[in-house]
Amino acid sequence: MKIKKILVSQPKPASEKSPYYDIAEKYGVTIDFRPFIKVESLSSKEFRQQKVSILDHTAVVFTSRHAIDHFFHLCTELRVTIPETMKYFCVTEAIALYIQKYVQYRKRKIFFGNTGKFDDLLPAIVKHKAEKYLVPMSDVHTDEIKNALDKSKVQHTEVVMYRTVSNDFAPDEPFDYDMLIFFSPAGVTSLKKNFPDFEQKDMKIGTFGASTAQAVRDAGLRLDLEAPSVQAPSMAAALDLFLKESN
Repeated sequence: MKIKKILVSQPKPASEKSPYYDIAEKYGVTIDFRPFIKVESLSSKEFRQQKVSILDHTAVVFTSRHAIDHFFHLCTELRVTIPETMKYFCVTEAIALYIQKYVQYRKRKIFFGNTGKFDDLLPAIVKHKAEKYLVPMSDVHTDEIKNALDKSKVQHTEVVMYRTVSNDFAPDEPFDYDMLIFFSPAGVTSLKKNFPDFEQKDMKIGTFGASTAQAVRDAGLRLDLEAPSVQAPSMAAALDLFLKESN
């Protein structure tokens, strides 16, 4: 079966230079961008139920842009004014720079790691051991950060500030795709929630990341394209190779 229409479960690329547009033109296929999941803030009522005071802390650990957005969103909802003295510790420089969206960037109060791994940021946190750290998290998370901070005897509080939910399809929204591409296990869960009677038949399914691939198999679906690989380190590169063979 020739693939004509593909659904990529991510937001539409901000740049017109996205490789997906080149692929669409190269193979004469239609590529739609539509996330199966979305991230939303907890309500102020839900946050208060955790009995955590933001202003009891002198530093915040950010692991993603989502964490930054929802931290400052909840601060606004709760009418909490963040003091100028608050320090921010981020797993990458890109995340650290994103803080400028909400506060004036000052090197003396913003610290970041180089690899994106928490272990790389930990020495900077330990260096400022006198601080009381707040760690905004998603409702689904591991204990990696908690365990590392406990081991280093750093004062900290983990708090859930945002959650991943299914981005439901409207009843009249078309779902006439030849191929679906997923980037997270939650996207696969959302597919089954939106379409309980989903039958794959000739539809192809592609995934990025081992956990997403496993989620497809666990859902009893056939996996046709798995990325990354040695030949295709990105999803776009993998899709290009796949269409070259199948079309």
